[in-house]
Amino acid sequence: MAEVQLTEAGRRELEARLEYLKSVRRAEIAEEIKIARGFGDLSENAEYDAARKAQAEMEGEIAEIEAKLRLAKIIHEITITCCEVVNGVDQAEKTYTIVGTTEADFAAGRISDESPVGAALLKTAEGEVAEVLLPNGRVKYIKVISIKK
Repeated sequence: MAEVQLTEAGRRELEARLEYLKSVRRAEIAEEIKIARGFGDLSENAEYDAARKAQAEMEGEIAEIEAKLRLAKIIHEITITCCEVVNGVDQAEKTYTIVGTTEADFAAGRISDESPVGAALLKTAEGEVAEVLLPNGRVKYIKVISIKK
């Protein structure tokens, strides 16, 4: 796994999730397995199989989170207000928060620093227009209005 870029808030969220999985969820699944064992023959016990599958998935998630935290590089969240420029005319303003890839959520306005738009905006100063080459080959022009770090 390569370096993972996280904001401080993203690191705290991962640490909280890891703590929950280790301290609460592990105990819940252990109890589910214990109860399922009481149902008898394990070879045909759907509840036991489901609990063991949940345990394996949870342990995988724990390992993934631990690896991300071990390889994390903390970056600062940057909020950029901008607007797309179409045929020389500024469109409606949008605000994006530039975060690490694992924290990106486009619907919430949180875009990755590695996405075409995020990478271009990070290289653009207030008042400048970023030229963004999109994966579909189209070029988008975005004017940066303000930057908050």
